[in-house]
Amino acid sequence: MRRPKYFTPNEVSVHNTLNDIWVSYLGKVYDLTPLLEEYKGDVLLKPITECAGKDISHWFDPKTKDILTHVDPLTGCIKYYTPRGRFLHISPPCPRTDWPNDFGKPWWKDNRYEVGLLSAKTRWIRIINTLTSQEQRLEVCSEETLDEILQRYLRYNSHAASYTWKHNGVNLDMSKTLSENGIPAEDELYCGSPDCDLFSPSICLYFNDDLTEL
Repeated sequence: MRRPKYFTPNEVSVHNTLNDIWVSYLGKVYDLTPLLEEYKGDVLLKPITECAGKDISHWFDPKTKDILTHVDPLTGCIKYYTPRGRFLHISPPCPRTDWPNDFGKPWWKDNRYEVGLLSAKTRWIRIINTLTSQEQRLEVCSEETLDEILQRYLRYNSHAASYTWKHNGVNLDMSKTLSENGIPAEDELYCGSPDCDLFSPSICLYFNDDLTEL
């Protein structure tokens, strides 16, 4: 079974335009760009576009995974709680004959928009190419394996797979995460230090014989 792709909050945040809009909620990341294209010009998109690139978990009940509800003080009925204003696929406060309700699943329950998982914790690492002495600092997801981190690093070195990855002189298991390889996070190394964010563990890359491009 294919592993889900993890994203950092920073990666989600850059998708914040009307032509490219992502949001995250309840630990997952969604690309709502097709939704905006389908309903282009609909005023009910406004609360969604205002939260482009952000986490909107506070819109949801974590138990039901549905939009939060409240008791309407005027009608005494249970309705969706939308303090930013009614949005797409939320029914109007009063019955109306002109509201199309044949859209199927509401967008927040539609798995078509899901692109991956939101990292519960991100980490910073330094990757040092011992052949060229080049150093790159990367923000990665704590859930990612070294193979997945390698994919992130390819933009800086297309031959990254032709190197042996080591930490403190020990070969790393590329199928395991940083923690599983015994690499502590910066906050574990410098807990309590006001400069802990300035430090990050390093991984050294040692050149092999072949030049492999992924």
